[in-house]
Amino acid sequence: MRKLLNTLYVTTPEAYLAKDGLNVVVSVNKEELFRIPIINIEGIVTFGYMGASPGLMKLCMDNNVSLVFMSPQGRFIGRVQGATKGNVLLRKKQYTLSEDENVALHLSKLFVAGKIFNSRNILRRFIRDNGVNEDVERAAKQLDWSRKCVAEADCMDTLRGEEGRAANIYFGVFDHLILHQKADFPFDGRNRRPPKDEVNAMLSFVYTLIANDVAAALESVGLDPYVGFMHTLRPGRTSLALDMMEELRAYLGDRLVLSLINRRQVNKKDFIRQGDESVLMTDSCRKELISTWQKRKKEIIEHPYLKEKIPVGLLPYVQAKLLSRFLRDELDDYPVFLMR
Repeated sequence: MRKLLNTLYVTTPEAYLAKDGLNVVVSVNKEELFRIPIINIEGIVTFGYMGASPGLMKLCMDNNVSLVFMSPQGRFIGRVQGATKGNVLLRKKQYTLSEDENVALHLSKLFVAGKIFNSRNILRRFIRDNGVNEDVERAAKQLDWSRKCVAEADCMDTLRGEEGRAANIYFGVFDHLILHQKADFPFDGRNRRPPKDEVNAMLSFVYTLIANDVAAALESVGLDPYVGFMHTLRPGRTSLALDMMEELRAYLGDRLVLSLINRRQVNKKDFIRQGDESVLMTDSCRKELISTWQKRKKEIIEHPYLKEKIPVGLLPYVQAKLLSRFLRDELDDYPVFLMR
């Protein structure tokens, strides 16, 4: 099993990244703030526009460390990566199968069914821990039906329609899952680009973190994160990463955001409202979310398919590995991740 290393998140917008020998050095106004050996990390995500030195970029490429640039608001800018890794025959098989409508539909149904199943389990866990809520109970039952409809979908348009309907059902009761600070964290459905409330701001941010981890995991097992089965191909879009993260959204993302609110780790003051158009997280809020995210990744769970104990942070890698085995015909089907 692959070793779980750290991801270095640089949240100070004025930070500049450089190398010193085999170390990553973070500085602001030429004053060193932090350094870490490159061998101790598997990825760097920096939120700002100051950038990184060419030497640091080469150091990352030579050591297979992903370097991702984000805006201070959490929008993806770009990713620096070295030479393509993995078996070229695997990628060729991936490209061939991505154009097979039957295979693409089959995998897409698995991704969406996993997403719905895990969203439904979020609702079921809420009922188990807090007692029956008629709205949440009704939504959970509707998601059970949606999953059956997904299994019977005969084309991609039908599948996307069922996915959208299930998402509306789930996020239609998401505000019920906010037990504390309800007045400070109103939620009236999913919105983005830009997010119009505090909850959506955090959801969008953590989904971006998940997408980056999944893209890096796919690269590490030799798959092309830009060629997917459900999300359409678009220049610069990691379509396969977006496909695979569907099954991980609720377990890794939604639970994290709800925990931050309900445990009062964030509050109203951690957000900046720009008129009526958008809500931004403050630097301290991003740091708190990332710190909690890093701790979450170190928790140990038993993988439902492998029946092995792994850190949560290795879930994207494990699922990417299982997908590659399916594409190689080493598995009869792709075992989508289903949370307990």
